[in-house]
Amino acid sequence: MVEWTDSERSTITAVWDRINVDEMGPETLKRVLIVYPWTKRYFGRFGDISSTAAVLANDKVANHGKVVLKALDKAVENMDDMHSVYAPLSQLHCEKFNVDPVEFRLFADCLTIAVGCKLGKDFPPHVQGTWQKFLSAVVEALSSFYF
Repeated sequence: MVEWTDSERSTITAVWDRINVDEMGPETLKRVLIVYPWTKRYFGRFGDISSTAAVLANDKVANHGKVVLKALDKAVENMDDMHSVYAPLSQLHCEKFNVDPVEFRLFADCLTIAVGCKLGKDFPPHVQGTWQKFLSAVVEALSSFYF
């Protein structure tokens, strides 16, 4: 279990409060699919995602990005119990979707980039470090069923 200071909790909440899920969710998932094209294998039911232009125009990708990012709210609200909160999601991604848990890290990294682009000077190294600690805990929780 991750230990959180009061300062880290408030930093994570402050960053989360500035994220527009409807914008950043699609942006992040599209970034994952474009930068790491092998991740497209998990989204065959989403229609055409064969090119950058197709990914950027795909409504199913955009909608799923929103779903993924909305699920991050559970982690913000349950920082001390992420493993329990994400256990069903971890099991689903492991057993039904066969997602390599490394892909969770790729999404987290792309989200950090998107947050940095959005927040600019309001995302200095110490805030980024706290945010990445948080996302590492989320990735660990989502990977818990695998190990």
